Amino acid sequence: MIREIMKDPIFLAQKSLPATTGDQSLVQDLRDTFAAHRDGCVGMAANMIGELKRIIIFDNEGVDTVMLNPEILKKDSPYDTEEGCLSLTGTRPTKRWRSVKVRWQTEQMQTRIKTFTGWTAEIIQHELDHCDGILI
Repeated sequence: MIREIMKDPIFLAQKSLPATTGDQSLVQDLRDTFAAHRDGCVGMAANMIGELKRIIIFDNEGVDTVMLNPEILKKDSPYDTEEGCLSLTGTRPTKRWRSVKVRWQTEQMQTRIKTFTGWTAEIIQHELDHCDGILI
């Protein structure tokens, strides 16, 4: 189901709770909503559709990738950039890392670890900020 995009900064500033096996319908709603906004969006976190859960979806070089309970284990090569967000108007300066090593769970709750670089790493960091209640 396509959900409305959350734009309340007070809600978005809250930390998300861990995702569980009971969140499959939320994952599908996140997929549907992300697909509906693909023309102006490269990633989305569950809080952007009104759910405080540590679930993100992003464009991973043309493949929609879902991560449950993602966390950054290692980061390298900081840089300054400017980002926009579907939940907020305008763009804002922020600091990102060119490379991030991430641990997460798949939709089947299998643990994965992978290093992401470049644009994909930036998207993941933006969505993880959402999970942590950080507004850029």
